[in-house]
This record gives sequence, structure tokens and C-alpha cells, in this order.
Amino acid sequence: MSAEIVQLMEQAGPYLTTAVSAYGVAVFTRAESAAADATANLGRRILQAVWHRRDEQGRAELEAAVQDAAEAPEDEDAAAAVRQQIKRALRQDAELRAELARMLPASGETVNVTASGERSVAAKTIGTAVTGDNTTIRP
Repeated sequence: MSAEIVQLMEQAGPYLTTAVSAYGVAVFTRAESAAADATANLGRRILQAVWHRRDEQGRAELEAAVQDAAEAPEDEDAAAAVRQQIKRALRQDAELRAELARMLPASGETVNVTASGERSVAAKTIGTAVTGDNTTIRP
């Protein structure tokens, strides 16, 4: 297995686990949810990308693996089966590898941003943020 696939799987692992725990097999049909955290949404997007690029048999195998992992979240073997399905898809599809690489944060980069309350602002980087009613920007 290529180093690229190993790295993608290491990066994607936490997102996949969170998505499977949050959605189960509904992950394949679920739309992005504002109520779900960013980790679950990214994991959902990864699983959907893989699922959409598989043939009927590949989809059934991935869906069965996700079902098993959702039913037994503490079972490392079930989680490994999901990862194995994704690795198989990545080995067979260079375009999928590129798509997942674009989805995942840059290697080693973890960003958690939280905003709470009315007119709150949260961003990884920001130029100018103006909140409140009668606020003015002065040069």
C-alpha cells in the first residue's frame, strides 16, 4: 500500500469514526447537518464520496461494514473493516485519493473553532470582524 493511502487513512480515521457513530448507515443518504460537529460532517462527506464511486457490490460491502461498526462502536475489528473498505477504494481510484486529500486538513493541521452566543465570530484566520448594532470601522 502506498504511503499516500496510509497517510490519508491516518488523517481520515477520526472523522470516519465520528461519522459512523453519529449517523450509522444513514451516513450515505444524510445531508450536512448544522447540528452535527465538523468532524462528523467531514467523515460523512468522506464516506459518501467513497460510496458514490463504488459499484453495487462495493457499496453493499461498505454499507455492511459501516452497519457493523455503528452497532458495535467499541469493536476495533468493525472499525478496521470500514477502514479496509476505504483503503481498497483508494487503491483502485486515483481520483478518489485526490478528492479525499482535498477534503482533509493539511497534514498535522488540526483546527477547532467555536463560537457561542449572539453575533459571535469564530474563524481560523480573519481580517476584520464587525459585530453588534451601531458598530463602525475606523481606519
